[in-house]
Amino acid sequence: MSIRVSVVGASGYVGGELLRLLLLHPGVAVAQATSGRLAGRYLHQAHPNLRGISQLQFVHPDKLEPCDVLFLALPHGQAAASVGRYAGLAERIVDCSADFRLGDPADYRRWYGEEHPAPEWLGRFVYGLPEINREQLRGARYASGVGCNATASNLALLPLVRAGLIDVTRPVLVEVKVGSSEGGAQSSESSHHPERAGAVRSFAPVGHRHTAEVRQATGLRDVHLSITAVELVRGALATAQAFAAGPLSEKELWQAYRAFARAQPFVRIVKERQGTYRYPEPKILAGSNYADIGFALDDESGRIVSICAIDNLMKGAAGSAVQCMNLMCGLDEMAGLGFPGLHPI
Repeated sequence: MSIRVSVVGASGYVGGELLRLLLLHPGVAVAQATSGRLAGRYLHQAHPNLRGISQLQFVHPDKLEPCDVLFLALPHGQAAASVGRYAGLAERIVDCSADFRLGDPADYRRWYGEEHPAPEWLGRFVYGLPEINREQLRGARYASGVGCNATASNLALLPLVRAGLIDVTRPVLVEVKVGSSEGGAQSSESSHHPERAGAVRSFAPVGHRHTAEVRQATGLRDVHLSITAVELVRGALATAQAFAAGPLSEKELWQAYRAFARAQPFVRIVKERQGTYRYPEPKILAGSNYADIGFALDDESGRIVSICAIDNLMKGAAGSAVQCMNLMCGLDEMAGLGFPGLHPI
């Protein structure tokens, strides 16, 4: 019997990706997709790639009915404001917003500039990155979303952190290049095509909120993110730089990365001696839940450069959310997520 799922806030880019994945998922049936603005219109009128895939129409959020799993793809703050209502409608919730990512209300206050609207719920949500919390997600009732920049950064750093290879007395710096879809489906002055096209724009050189997720997930207190917008639609490329805790060989790095990737069905190592795709490249991951990681070592300085490429809407949002659902519901972790990306594209 299929698991009944619904998507709240289904008209945006993350909502559209959730619908694409869930409509083709072998173990679930999509019951409802909500949108206050598009209620009564067909899904494909917001997500043209779904034409012929479903005859579902958007329903108003007030008409949301009980289901087994509820995906929340709402703007910041809205999920937390109504979490009690949603918990009464579904046994399991996967929230794709930032509302329940940080476990400490003080961290939320620091990075989001306000008190958390439902602090008593923070401890109930498992941070939704399976590469960190796989066992905690099995059978869990509530999973948070993940930040796309944080996901790329975390997956770049975790092989080094778990192997104890980083000199934690020195700062760790991560520069993330991101595509325009990170800004969401609603346009703004900065996303207007004449302003965005051809841009390489540093929009958060310091102080990006996803820094808090990286510190929480890796345990690194002196890690800092810089975010740069580039001319992509989908994609995030994190380039992390850290110094080795001691003498280090490339062989030892290979061992660390292989040990990490071996346990992760969606993590692939990309490090070739020649060819175009010697290191991770987000372009070929469009539509895929895979994360490609690679590395380089500067022998002279002991500097490690660790790289991770993802599709920000997939591994950085909807793909990880469906991966969480699979674990929460006892399904195959890779169910509905096997698409490897496209080449050429």
